[in-house]
Amino acid sequence: MNQVLLEAHDLCAWYGAAQILYDVGLEVRRGEVVALMGRNGAGKSTTLKALMGMLAKRRGRIAFMGKDISRAQPYEVARAGMGFVPEDRRVFGDLSVLENFEVGRQPPRRWPDGAEAPVWTPERLFKLFPNLGEMPDRPGGRMSGGEQQMLTVARTLMGNPFLVLLDEPSEGVAPVIVEQMAHMILALKTQGVSILLSEQNMHFAELVSDRAYVLEKGQMRFSGSMAELAANEEVRRAYLSV
Repeated sequence: MNQVLLEAHDLCAWYGAAQILYDVGLEVRRGEVVALMGRNGAGKSTTLKALMGMLAKRRGRIAFMGKDISRAQPYEVARAGMGFVPEDRRVFGDLSVLENFEVGRQPPRRWPDGAEAPVWTPERLFKLFPNLGEMPDRPGGRMSGGEQQMLTVARTLMGNPFLVLLDEPSEGVAPVIVEQMAHMILALKTQGVSILLSEQNMHFAELVSDRAYVLEKGQMRFSGSMAELAANEEVRRAYLSV
């Protein structure tokens, strides 16, 4: 179960002439939830976009499922089995819940050892997200922010990913939705899905994460278990407190 799914070494990234990431390194193993933490502007979302191939200017080595994806395009990364849930949700507002699901559909997958990876269907997703099950025909544009957040996660799962990059799932949604998100992440973990979670809410990250990395100004400042981060007041005060 300790197979490394995703690893990045010396990852640098730029927006135009501005360098945002400086030699970032991280890894995510099979069946693991890893929190990428830091204040606003620390480089969390940029890291996820760089891993997904969404930045034109990046450097470093990224390996996924044992293959080098350092220069892969986003659609190639998605086809390889990495899902991305952006912070701004990006649901298709004119399409229904079920139609949004279909947009994300990909064939079932197998792990390198031949075992079947989790296969997601609308029926399974409605069990995971009962709110969506009550509105299968509702257009995405006529849903609350929290419902759209769930829809984006569900659409990503329709791609049967080995690993999901989840950008700020607790930001800007009601506490009850945050709680549902935590349950959802733990449920995914039991299904064998790995998650790299960009987050600044320490309480939320503690509920769901096995390990944590902390970014500050595009540089890695901490790497360790979630329990070690929770116990390290110095790191939390320096890099996480507002």
